[in-house]
Amino acid sequence: MADSVVYDRYILARHLRELGVEPGDVLVVHSSFRAVGPVEGGPTALILALMDAVGPEGTLVMPSMTDRDDELFDPKRTPCRHLGIVPDTFWRMPGVLRSDSPHSFAAYGPHAARITAPHRPDFPHGPDSPVGRVCDLDGKVLLLGVDHTENTTVHLAEALAGVPYRVPKYCTVLRDGLPVRVDFGEIDHCCRNFALVGEWLNRRGLERRGEVGSARARLVRARDVVATVVEELRDDPLRFLCPRGAGCSSCDEAWASVG
Repeated sequence: MADSVVYDRYILARHLRELGVEPGDVLVVHSSFRAVGPVEGGPTALILALMDAVGPEGTLVMPSMTDRDDELFDPKRTPCRHLGIVPDTFWRMPGVLRSDSPHSFAAYGPHAARITAPHRPDFPHGPDSPVGRVCDLDGKVLLLGVDHTENTTVHLAEALAGVPYRVPKYCTVLRDGLPVRVDFGEIDHCCRNFALVGEWLNRRGLERRGEVGSARARLVRARDVVATVVEELRDDPLRFLCPRGAGCSSCDEAWASVG
């Protein structure tokens, strides 16, 4: 039986460039490290490969939000293990900036300070959020071993499309040295139907597909994600929700907010 392939930083960087990642890119990454395969040097090596691919003039971005609404977010301490080992490793690395929000993103590179500047805790993925700022910078979205159900930029597109659903949520922030609960309505649901976004983009020829390591990878401009989703939601802004009463509690909660 043949030994399994072990990828190193340089092979992965080559795969990324072949996919279409270019020096100078502003790149939001959603990932499954397990899907990439055995990597010599672990998740740090994958992160270094991503940095190699965008180069010193590029900016690497990853989600790093908390997984507990009742937890006071500390950008220097709060883990994001639910997002996977790659983003939870990334925000801890030297030189990486992390936004001071429960809906945090981390970034490394020339645009890191702009992307991770303070953003509203009650409008997690709006135009003035890390994903909104990446879109303004004409950045790209890279999906490594995951599909668009993990693509936070789709939530930005929902906001710009004016979807009517808002699910009651809260987070805990520090104000004047004291923890404060912030209640808000978040554009949220099970996100299962975000898988449609890949079909829409592929039909328009806007998404590049390939492999990075052993992972199926997708690369697309953030602005193309937003424009495509806004267009598709124009006639039916409830298109991402599971049918009412289909047994999906997350979508039923979103439906209830519509009336």
